Amino acid sequence: MLIQGSGNAASSGPDDAEAGAIGARCTRIVPVILAGGSGTRLWPVSRENFPKQLIDVVGSDSLLQATARRMDGFSANWNVDSAPIIVCGEEHRFVIAEQLHENGVATRLVVEPARRDTAPALTLAASLACSDGSDAILIVMPADHSISDLAALQGALESAARYAERGAIATLGVPPTRADTGFGYICTGAALGDGAHAIDAFVEKPAEEIAAQYLAAGTYWWNSGIFIVRASVWLDTLKRLQPEMRAACERAFEGGSVDGAMFRPQQDAFLDVLPDSIDYAVMEHLTEAARDNTAAGNPAPMPSGVVIRLDAGWSDLGSWDAVWAAMDKDASGNAGRGRVTFEGAVSSYAHSEGRLVACVGTTNVVVVETADAVLVVDRSRVQDVKGLVARIKEQKAPEANAHRKVHRPWGFYDSIDHGERFQVKRIVVTPGAQLSLQLHHHRAEHWVVVRGTARVTRGDEQFLLSENESTYIPLGIRHRLENPGKVPLEIIEIQSGAYLGEDDIVRFNDDYGRCP
Repeated sequence: MLIQGSGNAASSGPDDAEAGAIGARCTRIVPVILAGGSGTRLWPVSRENFPKQLIDVVGSDSLLQATARRMDGFSANWNVDSAPIIVCGEEHRFVIAEQLHENGVATRLVVEPARRDTAPALTLAASLACSDGSDAILIVMPADHSISDLAALQGALESAARYAERGAIATLGVPPTRADTGFGYICTGAALGDGAHAIDAFVEKPAEEIAAQYLAAGTYWWNSGIFIVRASVWLDTLKRLQPEMRAACERAFEGGSVDGAMFRPQQDAFLDVLPDSIDYAVMEHLTEAARDNTAAGNPAPMPSGVVIRLDAGWSDLGSWDAVWAAMDKDASGNAGRGRVTFEGAVSSYAHSEGRLVACVGTTNVVVVETADAVLVVDRSRVQDVKGLVARIKEQKAPEANAHRKVHRPWGFYDSIDHGERFQVKRIVVTPGAQLSLQLHHHRAEHWVVVRGTARVTRGDEQFLLSENESTYIPLGIRHRLENPGKVPLEIIEIQSGAYLGEDDIVRFNDDYGRCP
């Protein structure tokens, strides 16, 4: 059941004695990672079904894995939950769980049946954090940002947590280094100490001229999208400012179900929620609403908005230009990842996922190569990639949604060739995993084992296949592939038929909840 709490106003920084006393009452911190974004500006590496938070854009870890590590070694003054709450979509839940399992991170997943932006996502996370009757400070972080100075981040978060403990809704603001039109801005008000300011206003992404004015003023900071708030304060504030959203999220949470480490809100109730961001739904109204409540003599005033300065090498990696800016460069300002080389190039970025990418005499150019798409764009036009992806979607081209290599909860497949009536896939099944029991109405399949051992169900038969052995699955026959061995099972699948789409699957039994 949803737990509500009071929102106490916070207009100034706590002194040490008060902070210590409050900390003794509520020292629990729950990290919340919002992992529902699509990251279309980093196409073709980021796709709808495998977005940028799941990709190792600037390091060896994916952005999600790096985010999950950010509370490691946090101040001993606080009791930090070891299992973060991660809010994600149905299509990404298994990849997220697998990536964090690789890093030894226990997880609690809130699986949204549809995207409703960050305010409903945070509301579900806050409800889950309060579901045992306790309260906690939530440290809410997007899963797709890059931060280079972890100590500076944790220092800012600890300062923000002290304000959140007193009932404020705190966020982190990044002093701008350029007039960037790709970020929202926070107008800072009175200084409160500890690098904190009252929030005068949240401002949407400005035009270039306005962004230059913000930079010159020195009182506008980039909106990092990181929020720190007590769970009960968030729920209470949302009820006052967005009562319909709050009620719909409450119905979705109370009607939800638990599946192991996954919580699923009730679908119909959650679909009633209108999409909205934390900024729009709450933060932009916070100062005005608190002022109105005070003028009306409301005994339970709105919480204050507080912004804490963040100097930690933050980037939202919202474009390929931001990726270039976050990477080490050569003497000519070029940065690359994968098999890339530069000859007479200046201030260019190249990314290769396999083939050699060579840039000769380029200036301010981005080149990104994947197995099925190549992007070439001027660095001054990288924000236009989002519109390009929208056009590709309108054309119903598969490159907008999925890579050639597609991850599944049992492993992955790679579509290595296709024609009018055939498709060839390389399929890898992890040890102990199995695909669903299924059939196809429009295609037949040939399987050749190239590594490991396969257990095959075909109609009423069940048999083993070893390396260099093969079998045939006729159209309309129930079948299943599983890996009973200790090493990954790798097969080559040759499909033939009039229709080869992934939606030609009728499932009868599935380990991963994909069956009606």
